[in-house]
Amino acid sequence: MTTLLIATRNAHKVGEIRAILGGQFQFLTLNDFPDAPKVIEDADTFAGNATKKAVELARWLAADNSKLKIKNSKPDFVLADDSGLEVDVLGGAPGVHSARFAALDKGENSHDTDNNAKLLRLLKDVPLEKRTARFRCVIALVVVPHEKVESASPVCFADEFEPQIFDGACEGRIQFFASGQGGFGYDPLFVPGGFTQSFAELGEDVKNKLSHRATALAKLKEFFNHQDTKTQRS
Repeated sequence: MTTLLIATRNAHKVGEIRAILGGQFQFLTLNDFPDAPKVIEDADTFAGNATKKAVELARWLAADNSKLKIKNSKPDFVLADDSGLEVDVLGGAPGVHSARFAALDKGENSHDTDNNAKLLRLLKDVPLEKRTARFRCVIALVVVPHEKVESASPVCFADEFEPQIFDGACEGRIQFFASGQGGFGYDPLFVPGGFTQSFAELGEDVKNKLSHRATALAKLKEFFNHQDTKTQRS
């Protein structure tokens, strides 16, 4: 069974990924690797941040074989994602800054309620028809070599271990108030197209079928299924 290291400590994100990918995989997270380096997400695109996390963590794992064996599993791949909210009237903001929207000057993540409050404040006078937005997710998947990799520059490593990229988006709009107790992040404000309730109200079962992350993960599953088919034919 393929083992994925999900490059996050965010319990909500891990739960979504586990629920969507199902029993086809074994999962590890950064909570299983407390010494893992903190990767600074300073790229200006979701793909750039996801790729940087996946490559740097795979490189760190491969540099020392002692890190590879944990809980009777060896991570075969690092799965890293970057996702966020793009609001059209704000020129695509908060975008890659979604997690730290309310604390951009501090360069750190801010609380969900603070981010939501800032977004509502910026959209205070914007009518419903102009509050169009989308959640976007980009996933980078990188193979973890199970043989020690001698020190190499991150650029060389990235060239040698070309990440597989999967993306997804969910169109919708930002409502005038927060509603619902589920989800996380901007879920209480985001109403997906074709619905009248926010992601926080719709529940995990609905969200995990139509969300930006669900779309990207469906492409990832298709990639693995294709690889399995090729292996069986060979």
